[in-house]
Amino acid sequence: MSGIALSHRFYEHAVRPLLGGRRHAAALLGEGSEVLGLDDTVSTDHDFGPRVQIFLPDREQPPSFAALPDVFEGHPTVFAAADRNGGAPGHQIEVTTAGAFFARRLGVDPAGGLGVADWLLTPTQTLATLTAGAVFHDPDGELARRREAVRWYPPDVWRYALAAGWLRVAQEEAFVGRAGAVGDDLGSRLVAARLVRELVRLAFLIERCWAPYPKWLGSCFARLDLAATAGPALAAATAAADWRDREAALVTAAGVLASATNDLGLAAPVDPAPRIYYTRDIRVLFADRLTVALTAAITEPEVRALVDRLGGRRGGPIGTLPGTIDQVTDSTEILGDPARCRRAGPLLGLPGHPDE
Repeated sequence: MSGIALSHRFYEHAVRPLLGGRRHAAALLGEGSEVLGLDDTVSTDHDFGPRVQIFLPDREQPPSFAALPDVFEGHPTVFAAADRNGGAPGHQIEVTTAGAFFARRLGVDPAGGLGVADWLLTPTQTLATLTAGAVFHDPDGELARRREAVRWYPPDVWRYALAAGWLRVAQEEAFVGRAGAVGDDLGSRLVAARLVRELVRLAFLIERCWAPYPKWLGSCFARLDLAATAGPALAAATAAADWRDREAALVTAAGVLASATNDLGLAAPVDPAPRIYYTRDIRVLFADRLTVALTAAITEPEVRALVDRLGGRRGGPIGTLPGTIDQVTDSTEILGDPARCRRAGPLLGLPGHPDE
């Protein structure tokens, strides 16, 4: 059962007739596994049923949906939820305006454009849910315009996010071998798992796809082109019983992703071959070379000023880059709350939010 298809039929056959010809848009966007096309039979075990968002012009009174059926195509349409209708049972229909819908999830209406801080403080999992899903009706293009505005980062914000992602790899890539060499196999596995996650997230950045909520990170990664070339090595790194095999798989995957980064043409190319970590018997990519190349190519004044203000690590050429909100924290309590994300600006080197 496709939740999107079910919701589309519910809109066409049950909801739309009650709108009485009102000018409106309709869609299924935002939260929910069905928005990403990842719902299955397990998804139906709680609160699963047709739902839709109806977008009306500003200040227009919403119609009554009291005549909607309680069951549609064998699926319940009425649910009680603490976050709507004061906890009273109701249909899963959100009536709003296009601007308010996007602003509630992003903290800003993208129809007016997004600044550098807006991009850096918006989780990719949120952007994924606003650019996926389905639009059922949009005669004035209100939804299309906003969805296109958040389709992907501006070029230098993209460079910055990639640079920060590669820096995160650089900070820990030698620890797989270091921990393994002293007999700390669990420690080596933990670092390897962290690095696999960072490399997977880099794959999304390279392919210009928004990384989803962690539950679906692997499922959505499997849809990427890089899953065919980097995926086997990433899987091998998580499964390897020996730290040297683990290390070998990681440098192989990192090399594939470094080559793919070079192919983007965003910065001077970097040799993707692994190398010895100083004088130690450890092999790494030295991923911060990509950080240096990418930050050197940034010219947009606001992003350039941010990089310069953050400065170099230990005074050297490698930037001190906290990155995007996703690269600073993986707390659900923060990433799921646009207001908290925006208050995290100083952690990213950004000025405090004007509402503080």
